[in-house]
Amino acid sequence: MTSMRVWAPGAGKVELETGGQTLPMKGRANGWWTVEADVEHGADYAYRLDGEGPFPDPRSPWQPHGVHGPSRWVDHERFEWSDTRWQAPPLAAAIMYELHVGTFTPGGTFDSAIERLDYLRDLGVTHVELMPVAEFSGDRGWGYDGVDLYAPHHAYGGPDGLKRFVDACHCRGLAVLLDVVYNHLGPIGNYLGRFGPYFTDRYATPWGEAVNLDGGGSVEPRRFFIDNALMWLRDYHIDGLRLDAVHAIVDTSAYHFLEQLADEVSELEGCLGRRLLLIAESDLNDPRFVRPREAGGYGLRGQWSDDFHHALHAYLTGERDGYYRDFGRLADLAKAIGEGWVYDGRYSVHRQKIHGRPARDLNGRRFVCCLQNHDQIGNRARGDRISALINNDQLKIGAAIVLTAPFAPLLFQGEEWAASAPFQFFTSHEDPELAEAVSKGRREEFAAFGWDPETVPDPQDEATFLRSRLNWDELENEPHASMLEWFRALIALRRGLSDLGRDNLRTVETRFDEQDQWLTVYRGDTAVAVNFASEPQTIPLLGTGLRQVLLVSKPGARADGVHIHLPGQTVAVLGPPGSKS
Repeated sequence: MTSMRVWAPGAGKVELETGGQTLPMKGRANGWWTVEADVEHGADYAYRLDGEGPFPDPRSPWQPHGVHGPSRWVDHERFEWSDTRWQAPPLAAAIMYELHVGTFTPGGTFDSAIERLDYLRDLGVTHVELMPVAEFSGDRGWGYDGVDLYAPHHAYGGPDGLKRFVDACHCRGLAVLLDVVYNHLGPIGNYLGRFGPYFTDRYATPWGEAVNLDGGGSVEPRRFFIDNALMWLRDYHIDGLRLDAVHAIVDTSAYHFLEQLADEVSELEGCLGRRLLLIAESDLNDPRFVRPREAGGYGLRGQWSDDFHHALHAYLTGERDGYYRDFGRLADLAKAIGEGWVYDGRYSVHRQKIHGRPARDLNGRRFVCCLQNHDQIGNRARGDRISALINNDQLKIGAAIVLTAPFAPLLFQGEEWAASAPFQFFTSHEDPELAEAVSKGRREEFAAFGWDPETVPDPQDEATFLRSRLNWDELENEPHASMLEWFRALIALRRGLSDLGRDNLRTVETRFDEQDQWLTVYRGDTAVAVNFASEPQTIPLLGTGLRQVLLVSKPGARADGVHIHLPGQTVAVLGPPGSKS
């Protein structure tokens, strides 16, 4: 027998449906209902509330029939793990690789993704970061509209598929991070509101109802989300979580939800004896998220730096629309490399206010930096990768800046070979009205920015999803093969040079010339020199010691103690004589 329990504080009667039976449940303290039932691993079940339903379990561990079907019970103890001595690499040594399970391979499942893990290991990746996998409406989607937060998506392979993937990663020395969404739920199959006050109208998000973390009845909703995080880390052996859009998590409590989450993850870390990470996505430029709790922070381990991406993207592409309006100068890029953020108490024209707070006292490992990620590609009208916007010489420069920066670098699937596949926004909502609303809204959104609505891919069209799948055959062909070798060389250099492993931002020194379009970055005895201009030029170097070119993106570089001559649109990494290239 299994003790089944569900929180439904407003219900007068709750029943469990399973095995063709309807069993009455007993009301307990604080709105919980329980019943002893013959529910074993693989058994389907659902709940009725005051005669309505059946509804899936809010904490459903498996939804094999989609968001509207019954839940399926999972006994997590049945899976045989082979990673008992596993320990994830520290964040300071991380090379992250973000992937979307459905488009990473033609199979689009956890099991098919396992087939490419040896490739990721050989590339030099240390942490595989999965976009959200919690059950969402339909068979294809980005995952940010999940509704059954405890259930790995059925189309990807369900609970055992995810466990096999994580176990296979650990066997190859790869840590696994999971993107989770705790600021809202999706619109289809979201039955949480039927069970209790999980949402509030006191706040709003751009994507749906805000979660109730600080109002009346918020004790169990807080517990729901924290228990979800602990489940991924404990039952699925996930090594860390990327917390989506924490700026949309509103909590005015004295004990903030994120601080409580960090505390409980730290306790679980001690119990498991494994290193666990919490990484925030935030556009607030607030160092409080990653400051230690003893220093008044929330104690998260890292956060994405949008400023770094925006500064690099805007300078390489020349784009100035939207939030790129705040960027575009070489000075912005130099500041992002040396300080993590550009806007740290500075006036933002785009936001029309003072934005951010200084964070240079933090270690570089607290920041995750990238040249592209799912948001920055997929939120473009056509899902263009940056490789479709700039030439290969510029792309190599961008990659070198990311992979020699004093931060934790992140690559997006296929970036390392300049994959031709876009990453477009796709959905497969089963509700016809919502499907049409999503398609129409997408066209109208980009029409407001001057795009021809007819050129905006329809998210509901399966072809939009299929276009976004990686073409692994490209690896053997040019220019993809050469780009892959460049990324491999950069990653090997980063892992081989001790200077590039140090992340004290106070030791990072930058020099640049806006007019001549060059930048130098100094990391101990290692220097990175970039000529962004189309024409060759000689760039001054700090110090008088001899330096040798360890890696260069184009032939023709010459260096002495005080200068380096670089061809147009070229980047070089330099070290003292005797350094291994």
